[in-house]
Amino acid sequence: MRVRIESNMHLGVVTLALVLFAQLLAVEAQKAGNAPKVGYVALLPQECPLTPRGEAFLHGLRDLGYALGQTIIVERRCYMADDQLPRILSEFARLKVDVILAENPEQARPARTATRDIPIVCAACGDPVANGLVASLARPGGNVTGLATLSAELIGKRLELLKEAVPRVSSVAAVVFPRNPGTPSTLTALDVAGRTLGIEIQRVEVRKAGDLEQAFRSAATGGAGAVMVQDDPLARFARTQIADLALKHRLPSVAGAAENAEAGTLLAYGPNRVDLSRRAAGFVDKILKGAKPADLPVEQPTKFELVINLKTAKTLGLTIPPSVLLRADQVIE
Repeated sequence: MRVRIESNMHLGVVTLALVLFAQLLAVEAQKAGNAPKVGYVALLPQECPLTPRGEAFLHGLRDLGYALGQTIIVERRCYMADDQLPRILSEFARLKVDVILAENPEQARPARTATRDIPIVCAACGDPVANGLVASLARPGGNVTGLATLSAELIGKRLELLKEAVPRVSSVAAVVFPRNPGTPSTLTALDVAGRTLGIEIQRVEVRKAGDLEQAFRSAATGGAGAVMVQDDPLARFARTQIADLALKHRLPSVAGAAENAEAGTLLAYGPNRVDLSRRAAGFVDKILKGAKPADLPVEQPTKFELVINLKTAKTLGLTIPPSVLLRADQVIE
């Protein structure tokens, strides 16, 4: 009889524990169900790997006190072609996301076309005034805000670094992307920088990854001594192909994103995009707490990085001057 009583007591304790656990799961599910949603779109393979930029954004949310999957839901969607974006944006509308996070203006523009109601945070927006995303940096005035990257303003610095690293260069092929809304200002900056540095600029247009082979062939046959690649999502997405083509044609190259140099481009100089993605979490937080994107000033980059690939320099038979190496934030050997 004593054993039966103890067994019944044990069964009661287990049952109570299961009930409490079920209630806890229900509460957590209810919390997650009521949690704000962020729609995060990225130009990546369909496997949607979590990049350093993606990790930085999630870390930024955690640093602000959010528990992923509990007090905030991040719906990440990846795509490889522009015609896939409308489907993703429609899905975000169906999911009733509270904020859309775009990594660049090429994503922010179709997002703004798709909705004027859902706030959009652009993590790296080039010149958002020039490309029509905001009315002004201080007062965006619509449903888009975020961080600028000053792409055109950095053109002169990239050419200057290229000239310092490869002093013999007198002609540079500029690989530009006509579909990029910042291309007109980039071309203007190229002309100014070229005249200032005494470098002849040869423009080569690329509309899709399939154009890159011909673009580098044209640069080489046109007498270019080096290549500067405009900062563009396609330039980052096809970074390995670009680096390989530059080496194939024996052309020193400079680009705007660190990942380009990591893939084999000789030099990269531009804003630290990982830092921009981390800071984008702050915009999301402010919007979820009631701020309007129209009233949130666009911020500018505060961290810049110079990355030098010495493996590429060695392959090209180049010696990077110490004056350039000493300024590098990262040297790849």
